[in-house]
Amino acid sequence: MRAGQFRPIEDDGQAYLKIPLNKIPTASGARHPTLEDIDMQTRTLIEKLSVSSQLALPDLTAAADQGTRSIINNRPDGEASDQPTSAEIEAAAAALGLGYRYIPVVPGQIHDEDIANFSAALAELEAPVLAFCRTGTRSASLRALSAAADIASSDLLSTARAAGYDLNALKPRLETRRQVVATHSSGRPRAAAQRHDVVIVGGGAAGLATAASLLRRRPGLDIAVIEPADRHFYQPGWTLVGRGVFNANATMRPMASIMPKGVRWQRIAVEAFEPEHDRIVLADGTRLAYRVLVAAPGLKLNWGAILGLEEALGKNGVTSNYRFDLAPYTWELVQKLGRGTALFTQPPMPIKCAGAPQKAMYLSCDHWRRADRIGEIDVEFHVAGDVLFGVKEYVPALMHYIERYGIDLKFESRLVAVNGPTREATFAMRGPDGGIQEVTRRFDLLHVCPPQTAPDFVRSSPLAGDAGWIDVDHQTLRHTRYENVFSLGDVCSAPNAKTMAAARKQAPIVAENVLAVLDSRKRGATYDGYGACPLTVERGRVVLAEFGYGGKLLPTFPKWVIDGTRPSRLAWLLKLRILPLVYWQGMLKGREWLAAPQVILTSSDTPELV
Repeated sequence: MRAGQFRPIEDDGQAYLKIPLNKIPTASGARHPTLEDIDMQTRTLIEKLSVSSQLALPDLTAAADQGTRSIINNRPDGEASDQPTSAEIEAAAAALGLGYRYIPVVPGQIHDEDIANFSAALAELEAPVLAFCRTGTRSASLRALSAAADIASSDLLSTARAAGYDLNALKPRLETRRQVVATHSSGRPRAAAQRHDVVIVGGGAAGLATAASLLRRRPGLDIAVIEPADRHFYQPGWTLVGRGVFNANATMRPMASIMPKGVRWQRIAVEAFEPEHDRIVLADGTRLAYRVLVAAPGLKLNWGAILGLEEALGKNGVTSNYRFDLAPYTWELVQKLGRGTALFTQPPMPIKCAGAPQKAMYLSCDHWRRADRIGEIDVEFHVAGDVLFGVKEYVPALMHYIERYGIDLKFESRLVAVNGPTREATFAMRGPDGGIQEVTRRFDLLHVCPPQTAPDFVRSSPLAGDAGWIDVDHQTLRHTRYENVFSLGDVCSAPNAKTMAAARKQAPIVAENVLAVLDSRKRGATYDGYGACPLTVERGRVVLAEFGYGGKLLPTFPKWVIDGTRPSRLAWLLKLRILPLVYWQGMLKGREWLAAPQVILTSSDTPELV
């Protein structure tokens, strides 16, 4: 354990015992490892608890010398090659007379059983206790969750923040645990949870298409859709709004008008998932029980991850087609710009529609070219990755337009800050020596694609995988640990392109597999990773990229109809006229045009999906 890595966890407003750090010599004259430069704080409640990053074996001696009496290991064996095993740590702890408990937790996957085990360990082990994982975050999270019944979430979060840990994503789960205890302690019997055959979280493209596909297969199925928004958007249309082709209002309809008939629409947000009990928790504390859960809440546009961006959006030349209200501003800026510098950005993957940042750029350049202004405007494309597009077959056509418009490609360049009033954008870029350096560029137009993550209530839930996305089998889209949970759309972990076209193919597959689980049938449909990205390279031409897992090309049409690797007028008409119709009148109504799933039948008697 290196100096500066020991992070104590405090309690809410309680007194602390500060233990002075001493450099204790060994018999040979060498010093033991110490916790120098850190005031080790242990809380003076029922137990004393500190949290730490990964401990090496010699660190146990330092911890014992400073008064630690017990160790809790929250890091699973094998996460890193230089990590001592639990058995090795336990043996070293025993030699020093320290208590030891192994409660391994995978990042983002803290289960109720882990919380109970952590609480038991704190109650049973001799204090002070030192808990550790790779960074200390999992240990700090377990501490907060185990104390949530007795301490307000705001106090727990403040305590963690003071110790160097941001646990805000845990807030919904902390409040849910506290509410459960309060309900029990009130003496009032708990109301039985409402129960449905299927609960769908999310009223976006993926959630509503799944509901519609289920009802097409089984009219009358008891389905609840949880969605607080009162408007629904055809988001692929926002690129064309930013070029003046579509009116923004044409991409929006009232949620009530497109909600599938027969579902029970709950206009409220979800606070937490309780998959161990087949329930979800709503914002008002209500619990909904289910036989099968379909999680499709979309993703989070993390505007706040870029310093100054939220304050700059919508003025001073800063815009984004990723927001309904800003796409018209993009077109306003494009029309007004006669000369100067236009910057377009693309953050690290994964993002919703990886081609969208390029589409905004190509369509803007096409307008400037038609207005005979392209030579007066310096256009830069700052890409956080090292390729223009992830499927190589489409790159030549895109590079043709990069060269045609004179776009300066900046690979491995990530937007980190925006100063709207001075019209300056700062990028973290790979320098000639291979190191990262910050470069500031002045702009007249800045089109930003924000970093994107799973929603906070998903990332803090038992459904999340290591990266925060809902962890699913890539073929069946069923959760890897909970057999009656499915996920699709932008929030699931499948390594496909996060596009509307992907959700269009996924929804019937999930519908088929949900019914298989309800009927205890070993009958399933599989997903090949299909996604599509109609790359609008100019007004009137589109490169229709269609591909699946591993970058395999999956064209819908024969090459003589539409060659997706070349810009096509027919693909433009498909994008402009056909796809909105397919969305509103097909996908959201359960009509699976060119999207019917392939069902796999097996002879096994085991009632589970392939």
